[in-house]
Amino acid sequence: MRNFGLRVGIVLVAVLLGIYAIYPTIRMYTAEGLSKEEEINLSKRAVHLGLDLKGGMHIVLEVDTTGMAEAPQDLRDRAYEIIRNRIDEFGVFEPIIEKQSRGRILVQLPGVDRDRAIYLIKKVAHLEFKLVADEKLATVVERIDDYLTEQDTMAFEQPFSSYFMSVQRDMGIDIRDEDSLRALLVKAQDVMPEDVHFLLGPKEDFEGREVKRLYLLKRKAELTGETVRDASHEPTQGQDLQHMGTWQISLEFKREAARKFASVTGKHINKRLAIVLDSVVQSAPSIQERIPHGRARITGQFTAEKARDLAIILRAGALPAPLRIVEERSVGPSLGRDSIESGIRAVLIAGALVVVFMLIYYSLSGFVADIALFLNFFFLIAVLSAFRGSLTMPGIAGIALTIGMAVDANVLIFERIREELKIGKTTRTAIDQGFGRAWITIFDSNITTIIIGVILFIFGSGPIKGFALTLTVGLVANLFSAVFVSKVIFNFFTYRIDVRKLRI
Repeated sequence: MRNFGLRVGIVLVAVLLGIYAIYPTIRMYTAEGLSKEEEINLSKRAVHLGLDLKGGMHIVLEVDTTGMAEAPQDLRDRAYEIIRNRIDEFGVFEPIIEKQSRGRILVQLPGVDRDRAIYLIKKVAHLEFKLVADEKLATVVERIDDYLTEQDTMAFEQPFSSYFMSVQRDMGIDIRDEDSLRALLVKAQDVMPEDVHFLLGPKEDFEGREVKRLYLLKRKAELTGETVRDASHEPTQGQDLQHMGTWQISLEFKREAARKFASVTGKHINKRLAIVLDSVVQSAPSIQERIPHGRARITGQFTAEKARDLAIILRAGALPAPLRIVEERSVGPSLGRDSIESGIRAVLIAGALVVVFMLIYYSLSGFVADIALFLNFFFLIAVLSAFRGSLTMPGIAGIALTIGMAVDANVLIFERIREELKIGKTTRTAIDQGFGRAWITIFDSNITTIIIGVILFIFGSGPIKGFALTLTVGLVANLFSAVFVSKVIFNFFTYRIDVRKLRI
């Protein structure tokens, strides 16, 4: 009893720390009307639901190595790092990203929209800055028209230039003519200059028609996305009515690239520099003056969400090769709610049966065991919250199993105390020796299971990890609550209140 005050203090500190750790989880899942900022702050300190409870995406990707000289394994490893960086910046909690055989990558994203997730993961995001060859446009168009005139007129009923329309200061086409135009360009490759090529812009509305702008660009890029140091999204500034109310992406180049960008813009004042993303010209602004600080902007018909996602992709870098989806599963939130309700119901029923059994079989001592059982569950959720753990359906099964194993420790202690009382020892002596002699057995049985749980968590994946996590944390909490806390309660009644007869 000399250390009784210290033991009580340890228990109280543990409970207070548990309340502090578990509060964000309780508030996040019970409070209503939270702002987006409050929700983000709480989610950083709360237990997160796994894919099977919250819903989300399960995707298996395969790197398309067609025409690639690099080894498939190296391409997969580079794609893996880029995907991981994109998802980390996207802010998905507890994602699962794993390498698999045959150049495949497994991605599980709880609580995200499918289309947005696919865009974020699969977009190659090959960014290039190319000069617009306006001075060569008339010559190239005339050369293509002359060439096609000499060909089979039945295959090409209209000349190349007949598809063009004026879209503000640019040349554009009706999107219904896009396939025909591309066919013409393929046919006319032999007369196209080697240093230029045609690229289209994104689809846009112009005078009641859906059009795409057509640009003649230098083939050689002045700068590429690999030179971008940082990218951020912000509302579009200026008086450009075309982009009014849209968002833009601001780029900052690395030091060497910034010097090159300053040189390029200085040499080509009054010319246009196109910003090309995945072979689509996002914009082609005129160079008004030398830009010395290595900064640029991508404007277009971007929403805030699209601009943010694109900025994330540009910061993380371009994929080394396209990705194919070889397996895809979506888990809906409704299935997650059903799983949560059935899982919680199972845990509550199991807990209630254990509580009733302990009260009936061990009387008031069983009440102490029930307190320890509640604290075990409390500390389990608190530890998961403190370390931002993820709760899955197998994890709920692990909690249910932990409940049974938690009272198992108290059963061993109580039975040992009964044996000591039967041979005539006093209540205080029986409690001390009951706890002391049962401790070795409890420690051995729990530590072996904890070792297995740690191994499962390290080498397992998906549902196995969730089960191993809750089982391991629950058993560690059990060693504290079922043994340490229970003995503090027994000592309080037998030494402080001086209870001489124990009902057990």
